[in-house]
Amino acid sequence: MAKLSLKGIRKQFGNTEVLRGIDLEIGDRELVVFVGPSGCGKSTLLRLIAGLDPTSGGTFTIDGREMTHVPPSKRGIAMVFQSYALYPHMSVRENMTFGVKLMGLPADEIEARINEAAAMLRLEPLLDRKPRELSGGQRQRVAIGRALVRKPDVFLLDEPLSNLDAALRSDVRLEIAKLHEEIGGTMIYVTHDQVEAMTLATRIVVMNGGAVEQVGTPRELFETPRNTFVATFIGSPRMTLVKATRSGDSFEIAGSGAVTLPGAPDSGAEVTLGLRPDALTVTPDGEGYAADFVYSEYLGNDAYVYARLGDGTLVSARVDPASDKQVTGGKIRVAPRADALHFFDPDSGLRL
Repeated sequence: MAKLSLKGIRKQFGNTEVLRGIDLEIGDRELVVFVGPSGCGKSTLLRLIAGLDPTSGGTFTIDGREMTHVPPSKRGIAMVFQSYALYPHMSVRENMTFGVKLMGLPADEIEARINEAAAMLRLEPLLDRKPRELSGGQRQRVAIGRALVRKPDVFLLDEPLSNLDAALRSDVRLEIAKLHEEIGGTMIYVTHDQVEAMTLATRIVVMNGGAVEQVGTPRELFETPRNTFVATFIGSPRMTLVKATRSGDSFEIAGSGAVTLPGAPDSGAEVTLGLRPDALTVTPDGEGYAADFVYSEYLGNDAYVYARLGDGTLVSARVDPASDKQVTGGKIRVAPRADALHFFDPDSGLRL
């Protein structure tokens, strides 16, 4: 397949700088996911890779070949859009055939590619239907199949599941994972849904404000986030950040008391603690920070208790679903596990 290299990629719309010097290496056969909040530049970066928009600066290569000014049709890239972009008057077969016909391939080669893609995506019974006769999940599979038959060096997928309901999203997500495993292609996938990112990605690129905050495997980003932005963006429920005053191994939160956390990294007198739900244990009394119960959430296999610390910060703690009803209100204590906490510099937001 292909290895991609982006160096100093910039994009401006008028005086607005949307991408601010992106440096990124994407390996052969990787499935890399771009995530970040709306407006962070992830879809813009995907369009620059596809050649749909010109860059304002920097260079882009595929397998060492300069692609910055190469037309989209010559880049060996296929893109799957959020909106399916199927021709409504064409059948599924005709939609999948249209792009490869423009490549000038012989008819028997086109037919072989259509049959192979249809079998892989379970589209054989649907080949003679029009898009209006398909469900959302089926339309998205057709859009993926249309890209697949071109046998590109790189697949680009721009939020392909955002128009689907929760059940369909899960099904199509599995199909994309299986597809990547079967064809071994280089894929770049854009989403704002961190569940998609965590379950699909070889590596995740977390973007914010037109820049890359961190690149790593899902485990690396979850367990060792580089800064507070990544820490609070990856994970659900999200990590809570709370300011604490340190004295030796004692960490005090205003209005909630102090807790001893042995083995904490070096820091100044002020530090930001990162608290994930799994790092907190809820107790009616004893050790931990004092908090006021707010509400509990029962989700079947999981349950969470939400409580407000003395400084007003809302924290969430994962509890046994069978016992969450035991916490019903009033004063509680949330005891952190020292080995599961994250420590950040309060000024820079960087991990300590």
